[in-house]
Amino acid sequence: MSQPGHVLAIDQGTTSTRSIVFDSAARPLATAQCEFEQHYPDLGWVEHDAEDIWRDVVATAREAIGKSGLAPRDIAGIGITNQRETVVVWERASGKPIHKAIVWQDRRTARLCADLKADGVEADVRARTGLLVDPYFSATKLAWILDNVEGARAAAERGELAFGTIDAFLLWRLTGGTVHATDVTNAGRTLLYNIRTQDWDEELCRLFRVPRQILPEVHDNAHVFGHAQADLFGAEIPIAGLAGDQQAALFGQACFEAGMAKSTYGTGCFMLLNTGGEALASDNRLLTTPAYRLDGQMTYALEGSIFVAGAAVKWLRDGIGVITHARETNDMATQVPDNHGVYMVPAFVGLGAPHWDPDARGAIYGLTLGATQAHLARAALEAVAYQTMDLSEAMVADGGRAPERLRVDGGMAANDWLCQFLADMLQAPVERPVHLETTALGAAFHAGLATGVWSDLGALSRTWTQGDLFEPRMGAAQRSSLIAGWHQAVRRTIFT
Repeated sequence: MSQPGHVLAIDQGTTSTRSIVFDSAARPLATAQCEFEQHYPDLGWVEHDAEDIWRDVVATAREAIGKSGLAPRDIAGIGITNQRETVVVWERASGKPIHKAIVWQDRRTARLCADLKADGVEADVRARTGLLVDPYFSATKLAWILDNVEGARAAAERGELAFGTIDAFLLWRLTGGTVHATDVTNAGRTLLYNIRTQDWDEELCRLFRVPRQILPEVHDNAHVFGHAQADLFGAEIPIAGLAGDQQAALFGQACFEAGMAKSTYGTGCFMLLNTGGEALASDNRLLTTPAYRLDGQMTYALEGSIFVAGAAVKWLRDGIGVITHARETNDMATQVPDNHGVYMVPAFVGLGAPHWDPDARGAIYGLTLGATQAHLARAALEAVAYQTMDLSEAMVADGGRAPERLRVDGGMAANDWLCQFLADMLQAPVERPVHLETTALGAAFHAGLATGVWSDLGALSRTWTQGDLFEPRMGAAQRSSLIAGWHQAVRRTIFT
């Protein structure tokens, strides 16, 4: 006899789509995953085919449900978490995208953003959104599609088009085109949503030339948005949770109290510090962002975004053939006694927080004839830790609490050497949970709250289980020397 109280999480990421079935103890029962094609039509441009994403979501969800041995009716709800800021525009009548999705990494609107900043609008935009005027966010990408797809702007003005981040597009498709909605965490990354009034902002829509009627409704994260059509999975299943990937990871890590922090290491690295009901304004170019909203009550976070983390390791593998598998970097980093003075600044698509330099490009410094593949691998891992340290220090400078410990997740968090180096650079313990897929778990938590699988945040906290703990052990002199070398490398990169 099947057991009730299971949740299906759809984790739609930048390079792959994953579906996981969780039980009421937050244990993953079955997983399905597939990578999809990346499109690079021009220098600094990154696109996805939204139809590829839709196909993979349906396929992996069906596979995960099948592997779990559950009947579709035993799935209490579906939670969706997604790559944020990525833009999809589709026809309301057909549901078909009018252009490939423009990915969060895409830099095609850098010049437009520079012009807007030169016009002096950034201070007002930051006050309303907590964000910076940067190509990273959705608004200028959306405007680009409306301006560059023939007839798109006129169609948008007539109400014939719909815009969404990936979550909204999937919600539309899953519900058969009956629901056009998103949640506060995804809306809060568009540069169009006022995080203080908690509504789409008319002034921002005018500034970025986005028709109000193209935007989705905005709801709490734990909310029954609609139901997946029965022909997709064998039963109508409530879609009861939406959250952008990094906020989902914060939620999945049970960071429910102000001062708790998590850092996710995937394609990029994203560190979030829970600031409670206070939307802290950053003086150090961090982002103020909704962490989650439950029962109409908003919780905020400070966020530092690093554009390239795991992507640097992927480049070592696919770009220059230094490694054949990402896991090799752990052993390679331990093969050498030190970094040999080699530093990588992985600004392949610009530098994120706290620098926000879209024109910076990746660089490796300190190469000598004694440098080896192992030093390059170690430099890529060290760069992730140095950037996390920069974010932590900026958060403290902005009035946030220094996290007493950092909870880590994502694929790179499986690397023991990296976790130890993180603890040494942060001078704080690093906690790695038993299950690293906390982004998917956060989506499951939201859906489970909305459907009664879990009763409250306390019930969620009780499911979180620490795996490995990494304590700081590096000496002060060695740490200071390494950090000085990192700072010098960043200065050279920015001012080159």
